[in-house]
Amino acid sequence: MSKQKLLSIQWRFSGYMVWIASFVALAELTVVLLYFRLDFRALLVSIWWNIPLIVAILAGVVLVAAFSGYVFGNMIKKRLERLVDAILTFERGNFAHRLEPLGEDEIGWMADHLNEMAARVQKQVASLQKLSTEKAEWREQLKQAAVSEERQRLARELHDAVSQQLFAISMMTSALRENLTAVDESTKQQIATVEKMAGDAQSEMRALLLHLRPATLEGKGLEEGIEDLLQELQAKQPLDIRWEMADVPEMPKGIEDQLFRIVQEAMSNVFRHSKASSVTVRLGGTGNKEITLRIVDNGRGFDMEARPKSSSYGLQSIQERAAEIGGVAEIISFPGKGTQIVVKVPIVDENEQKERKP
Repeated sequence: MSKQKLLSIQWRFSGYMVWIASFVALAELTVVLLYFRLDFRALLVSIWWNIPLIVAILAGVVLVAAFSGYVFGNMIKKRLERLVDAILTFERGNFAHRLEPLGEDEIGWMADHLNEMAARVQKQVASLQKLSTEKAEWREQLKQAAVSEERQRLARELHDAVSQQLFAISMMTSALRENLTAVDESTKQQIATVEKMAGDAQSEMRALLLHLRPATLEGKGLEEGIEDLLQELQAKQPLDIRWEMADVPEMPKGIEDQLFRIVQEAMSNVFRHSKASSVTVRLGGTGNKEITLRIVDNGRGFDMEARPKSSSYGLQSIQERAAEIGGVAEIISFPGKGTQIVVKVPIVDENEQKERKP
């Protein structure tokens, strides 16, 4: 319905009232004349204020009817306009809009039902948005599960195939270098270079396998997860790995996951860059206030003023992970004296924090 038609409702009511009032007035006048047997011609010639009486009567009836129709029609029009404005608002998607009560007649009934309809649509929109959010979360979870499964598959295949082959190449070149006696020094040097390249490739493969491992503890506690990781590395790598776990306080799952990932990152750096023969991992706590993780290797170390780019990314990742859980990672290293990583994380008691709040 257009705005122009709505504006004409009051005039239509005026016209209807005029026709109805005129018809009723003429009918009543006819009844009165017939009942009292009055002369209709006398009425026609009667004058009131220089106006024929019949014309004055009809003009009064028409004016009263037109005014009444206009006022009543204007009231109806304003209520209908509010209905139309609400419908247009709903059409634009604003289902939070509500109509004020418009009375107890049919128009008020329509307004109430429009409000109920808008409330139902608003609930349906909220449900659709919730379903969309849940669907996006499910997709992300499925994606993460697929990525984790693929990482594990790649880790298994690399360990069973490439890593074993690199180890075999290293052993064969070592044996070949020791058994060859009737070759010149240049050939021995080339064989030694191949052996060293195979060893370096093995170190890179060990670091890569660590990165491909799941980034979480997969249902294990922090102590159990670190011990399983280090036992597995000790069984597969020619590296003396020692660990100590003592007085570890209870901590949130998020802190456990990040500390476990820091251990993975640190061990990856040891394999890839340090050339260490031994590494020690210590995990402990100071009462229930702080957790300390310390990783020390006897590798070649580096100048802290000129940190090598090859290891800076891994060390930066460790510092960022510590910062994410409100901790601090301190890295100490000197050329030829190994590297020490110390991570300290405060444990915040949520119940204690609540009690302190005013």
